[in-house]
Amino acid sequence: MRTLCSSTLIGEFFVIGFAGLVAMKDPDLSMSQVWTVSGIAMFLCLLLCGLVTRPGGVALGWALQIALVASGFIVPTMFFLGAVFAALWWASVHFGRKVDEAKTRFAAQSGESSPSGA
Repeated sequence: MRTLCSSTLIGEFFVIGFAGLVAMKDPDLSMSQVWTVSGIAMFLCLLLCGLVTRPGGVALGWALQIALVASGFIVPTMFFLGAVFAALWWASVHFGRKVDEAKTRFAAQSGESSPSGA
């Protein structure tokens, strides 16, 4: 699960950075506001790469997905991109858990089927 979720978060890191560049064109926002919010969100993406397998890591990832979709109120394209990354996050968590379960089963079967008295 960690690999799939981390890949999604790294993709989000770059998308947030590009969205910050687009948001700088908004005359109502100062550059410091844009880069403070974007920087925090980008930092959270990197931080979550390490926390995704810990308790609450997936929930924090969902909170980031909600914030990414909500950023569409500032940069309208982010409604679409946020939804795409929320779907990728769901797929990463869902299929990542399935892969982890399959690895665990395989390891258990390999341990049972190995000859003990050879």
